[in-house]
Formats: sequence, structure tokens, C-alpha cells
Amino acid sequence: MIRFRNVALRRGRYLLFEGFSADIHDGEKVGLIGDNGTGKSSLFEAVLGRIDTDSGNLEFSGNPRIAHVAQQAPDGSATALDHVLDGDREYRKIERLLSERGNGRDQAGADLYGRMEDIDGYSAPARATRLLSGLGFPVSIHAQPCRTFSGGWRVRLNLAQALMGPSEILLLDEPTNHLDLDAIVWLEEWLRGYAGSLIVVSHDRAFIDACCRRILHIENSRIRSYTGNYSDFERQRAARLESQQALHLSQQRRIAHMEDYIRRFRYKADKARQAQSRIKALEKLKRVAPAHVHTPFSFRFSPCSRVSDPMLTLDRVDAGYGNRRVLESVDLSISGGDRIGLLGINGAGKSTLMKVMAGELDVLSGARREARNLQIGYFAQHQVEQLDLDLTPLQQFQRRYPSAATREARDYLGGFDFRGDKAREPISLFSGGERARLVLALLIHADPNLLILDEPTNHLDMEMRHALGMAIQSYTGAIILVSHDRRLLDSVADRLMIVDGGRVAPFMDDLDAYIRLLRQSFRQPASEDSATTTRPQTSRKALRRIQAQRRQQLKPKRDSLQELENRIDRLQALLQEVQAVLNDPATYEQESTMRIRETIARQDRIRRDLHEAEARWLQASEELEQIERQLEPRNGKV
Repeated sequence: MIRFRNVALRRGRYLLFEGFSADIHDGEKVGLIGDNGTGKSSLFEAVLGRIDTDSGNLEFSGNPRIAHVAQQAPDGSATALDHVLDGDREYRKIERLLSERGNGRDQAGADLYGRMEDIDGYSAPARATRLLSGLGFPVSIHAQPCRTFSGGWRVRLNLAQALMGPSEILLLDEPTNHLDLDAIVWLEEWLRGYAGSLIVVSHDRAFIDACCRRILHIENSRIRSYTGNYSDFERQRAARLESQQALHLSQQRRIAHMEDYIRRFRYKADKARQAQSRIKALEKLKRVAPAHVHTPFSFRFSPCSRVSDPMLTLDRVDAGYGNRRVLESVDLSISGGDRIGLLGINGAGKSTLMKVMAGELDVLSGARREARNLQIGYFAQHQVEQLDLDLTPLQQFQRRYPSAATREARDYLGGFDFRGDKAREPISLFSGGERARLVLALLIHADPNLLILDEPTNHLDMEMRHALGMAIQSYTGAIILVSHDRRLLDSVADRLMIVDGGRVAPFMDDLDAYIRLLRQSFRQPASEDSATTTRPQTSRKALRRIQAQRRQQLKPKRDSLQELENRIDRLQALLQEVQAVLNDPATYEQESTMRIRETIARQDRIRRDLHEAEARWLQASEELEQIERQLEPRNGKV
């Protein structure tokens, strides 16, 4: 248990919060929310013992192990698997001691082997492999050095390391920022099986809904506790605010605008689908509107200019980088009013597809055709990185729109909460969320009739996400969206498409069905990944008997795993050979079209076989660990 008694924290002279008293019980899952700068990270620092409270007491029952995600990204020569294994310090300690003793079979060595059994150390590599795979790392790259991964993937490595270590308290600060939707759903399933206490900071409301059953909200230097998940908190807070005042009238006016759209277009064949999506979103917004009456954001899209249909067409498009093809034979037609959400794991090609649609990446083959008067608004992370950090938001806006009057620019930026001194601060002082918000402001002012949004909510807080969702509901143009924010994706997209294996195909069900499919594929026995499970002591004689039993029963499974590993190695070698042929320009000069098609078909077959082999390896690995657990002594009996 974590016990807070009248706790206050300050940052310099600035009071973050005071008078906080609460108990977080063993196994409780808590979401910590609040605006940026209200003290969420400082509260984590206090729980970790890195800073002292300014007043009050923070106490723990017992001596709990606290796990958290390291801030420093790994960049050494250690492999991804080794980095994750380092999260289990006791395992690494015993492993080191056994290595130093060599093959000694004395009493001390036997005790070490017994201790390794007690902490479930023999399954540690399999558990680390499962963590990496769940967070999106293919088995083929588990042995790569940490320094070879990009920044976002290194953050995932630190997350896996934090989950690996046995703990009674787990602190997670924005764990979903660098995850795709598949990895987020896997993490939710893992956290549901976590036996310790969880405190998580996140701007992803669907993630908090899935993981937490209590909310701590920091507002006006106070922390208020709410029972339930984020949706419950929103309803409770809305009721409290609505009973105090009628400030939600501004929200009601925006809802009335949406209702007018529905009345006008609900029964028109070419607009019915868009109207239905707004009906669904409207029902959700009506319930929680008063909870957002204090939002600092007030903006909307202007009516879109007319453009002929289809506004954008991709015809048998291949796309990629240099000689590496990421997408193959993509056929896609975008019409006015389309609202499409793209699904698929990281690396599948979603961002590549969006770059092609935005005209930022040339196609390798096929044709990209756009209608006259098409105006594309494209948001991607690299645009955030291209802001001139020496400029202020006002200067950046005036550089993009030199004809805009200063007063007009100030008023417009104020709707995105760049007011007063904030509009005159250098962008270099801004957080990632503030920079992303500025890029969105610049994009929206251009009045695009096709929005291409690649993870627009990364680093945005709850209020900005809500404001963006509200604004998009009134947007009359077409939208292509990639987002791990399920609330935004569900309220915006009325058509889903999956990018997988270089192909783009429709998903014929809704987002809830896609999430259910993910959960079914990830679901594990409830206690399988529990980080706080204690194991009964066994005698050395019983241990030797169990080990002999294991060797006999596990040999077929281990042999099967080895065969699959060998098959994966062979398939990867074959795939590299075929790709080398297809990447060679001479192939297309010397070979017939039929031979080239056969080679491409062979590449597809190898990829499918490799994917199947990797899936079978993961399944066999999990089955092996399950058998290992079944062979463990129960209640001191063999």
C-alpha cells in the first residue's frame, strides 16, 4: 500500500498541489491525470524517493519493489534481449554468480541453482522474448544491438525492461506515446494480469479506460479522487461542473452545429455515411460536454472548397525507399467526405502510404493522380521537427501566411492556446505537445479539403485531443487518419483499411471488432506474467528430480523450437536472395515479365512462410514455458 497523508509538493515557489491524502491499495490500478505542469511527474519522483514532499507524509507498507521506465535511451552494444533481461536484477545477479563459479557442484552452487528456480529464472529468456514480441519487435531483431534502433524503439526497449523486473508497484509515464495500436492492446492485456499496484500517466483515454479503475485528477493545486475509469471520471466531473454553472452552453452550440449537419445530410445517399459517424460521435459528446467547459482551445475548420471526385487516386502503386519496396500494387480512390482510418503494425507501411498520398514520396511504379483544386493538409511528426525553433508562434504563422494581419494571427493562435506571452516565446522552449499543436494550427488555417493525419495526437493532452475531435466532426472534407488514439479513430473514421505485408485492403468490420481480434490473439493465462508471484521453496533432492523430469518432457519441445529457429534462418536467407534479385536493375532488363512476376510471387510465398514460422516459434515458446510452469512443485509437493 502507498499512503499519502496531507502531502504538498512545490516546484520552486510554485505550488503544484497540497492537502493530498489517499491510500493506493495493493493491486489497485490508478490513472493520474491533469494538465501539463500540474505535478504528475513530480508525484512520480516523490514515490521513487528522488524528491521529498514539502509537507505531509508518503509511506509504504513493507518494502515494495518499484518499477519504472528509465528515461535514458539505451545506446550500447548490448542486444535488445539482453537489455530487457537486465530488468530482472536478481536473475542477472544469480546468473553472474553461477558464471563465476563455472561448473562447480558444491553446496553453494546447488543453492544458487535452487534460488534460480525460486525466482523463475529458467523462463526469464522466454519471458523477455514475449515482452519484446508483444511490444512489436520481430524475433529476427531481438539479437540486434540497442544502438541500431531508432529513438521510439529504444523507448519501447526501456518499457519492456521495466515490465521484466519483479515489482509490487509499477509507474508508467505516457507508455503509449511510441506504441502502435496493436502494441497498446497487448500492453493493456499484460497490465490486466499484473498483480501489483499500477499508477499510469497517459493522455490516451481508451488506454486508461481499459487499465484503470480509479482516477486521481490534479486541478487547481488539488488532487481529487474518482472511482472508476476515465469515462466514469468524465461523467462524474461533468455532473459536478454542470450542477455548479451553465458554462457548457458553448459546447452546446457546437453540438447544435453537428445536429444541423445531421439533419441536412442524414438522408442524402452520398452523405449518409458521414452523418451516421457524426450521430455516433454526438451521442458520446453530449454525455461529457460539461467536463470540458474550461478548455483553452477554440477552433474549427472552414468550409472546404469544392473538388471533383475522385479527389485522389492511387493506381497499382508500388512505393518505398531506394530499391526497398514497402508497398506493392496499391489501388485506392479517395472521394469528398471519405473518412478512412488506417490500421496496421509499426513498419507495415502506413506512414509510407500517407507520404505517397500527400505527394511527399514519389511512387516507384504505378500512378498517383489528384483532382484539380485539391488542397492537402498533411500532418506528420517530421513536420514538427522542421519548425524554426528560433521563431515565435506568431512569427512562424506570419512566415507561412504573410498576408494575414497581426491581429488576425493573434486571435487565431489564441484558439490553440498560444496567447499573450506564449505567442511571443521562442518555439525552442516549447514541449513536444505544444510544437505539435502549433503545426496543427498552421495546417488547419490553410483550409485543406483533404486531411492526411499521421498520429496527430502524439504528445497532445486530453483537452487538445477533445478539441481536435470536436473540430473534425464539423469538417466537410475527406480525412485519412492513422492514430493509436481509439477515441479519435472511432469518432472520425467510418471506413477502416489494413496495411499489412505491403498490401492495403479494406477491414470489413468496425474498430471494436479489430480490438477484439487483437485481444484474442494476445490473451494469456491471468497469472502467466504476474511480476510478483512468489514460488514455494523446494528441497535440493526434489529440485534434481524436477530438473530430470523437465529434461525428459521438454526435449521434444526444445528440439521443435530449434528446428523452427533453423527454418527462420533459412527463410530469411532466401528472402534476402530474392530481394537482391528484385533490387538489381539488371533483372528488369534481362528477364522476361513472366520471370519477374514469378520472382515476386516467390518473394510473397517466402514472406508468408517466414511470418508463419515466426508465429509458430512464438506459440511453441509459450507452450514450452507453460509446460515448465506445470512441472513446478506446488505447495512443497512434487
